[in-house]
Amino acid sequence: MNKQLVYLNGEMRPLEEAQVSILDRGFMLGDGAYELIPVYQRKPFRLDEHLRRLQHTLDGIRLPNPMNESQWHDVIAEVVAAQVSDNQSVYLQVTRGAAPRDHAFPKGVKPTVLVMSNPLKTPDPKEVKEGICAVTAPDIRWGRCDLKVISLLPNVLAKQKAVEAGCVECILFRDGVLTEGAASNIFVVKSGAIHAPVKDHRMLPGITYDLVLELAREDGIPVEVRDIGESEVRDADELWLTSSSREVQAIVELDGKPVGDGKPGPMHRRMYALYQRFKESLK
Repeated sequence: MNKQLVYLNGEMRPLEEAQVSILDRGFMLGDGAYELIPVYQRKPFRLDEHLRRLQHTLDGIRLPNPMNESQWHDVIAEVVAAQVSDNQSVYLQVTRGAAPRDHAFPKGVKPTVLVMSNPLKTPDPKEVKEGICAVTAPDIRWGRCDLKVISLLPNVLAKQKAVEAGCVECILFRDGVLTEGAASNIFVVKSGAIHAPVKDHRMLPGITYDLVLELAREDGIPVEVRDIGESEVRDADELWLTSSSREVQAIVELDGKPVGDGKPGPMHRRMYALYQRFKESLK
């Protein structure tokens, strides 16, 4: 049986031998950034876009990027090549490094860099066909949700609420306005048009979010990006969630009530087909 290899601070190591200090600020303070990149047929999906988002997060938390774009490409390619699966999910994490516990930034400390990969979990065919359910909750997260940081406890609690309700996702509202899901972006379909929340500090700028809007515009589907009220979400013809791992999924039940007719709608089927066609074009 092949041992899983991961990249940690400049070396490829077996997973069970990859260790960091208990003083690492990622462990102690949640002081770091991460990215999750799907890989299809050993080709990272929109890698440059993911690396730009990583840079945005690192800039936002004032953590110098430990590698340039070319170095990231090389490390990710090495990690992908070391795995058995052709379709993978690459996780990378950068923390401010190990130092005596103190809120202030330490001086002269090297960041901790981890890159690892696992087989990509594809969307459940039954969920694609029948749709999924979601619950809702107030968005109690901090004010910089556009940064993909490892401090995810509010997201964890929201996701757990969904799990305990037998659902897949928890949709969040701040001051009566849709922000996103605990681990996804949310789209509203009404009267044949796609409505998407504004990409600002209230939500993570999803790579799949961008692609869905690109595909919609290319296919002539009306798109409107704006603030979306909670009542509009509850009155939607269709609701979708999007993420790198779940792609585009239809939400057919929200807080125990059906969305539209309670089945994946025609717009979802259209977008799902466009998304799969796009993936095929990457081979």
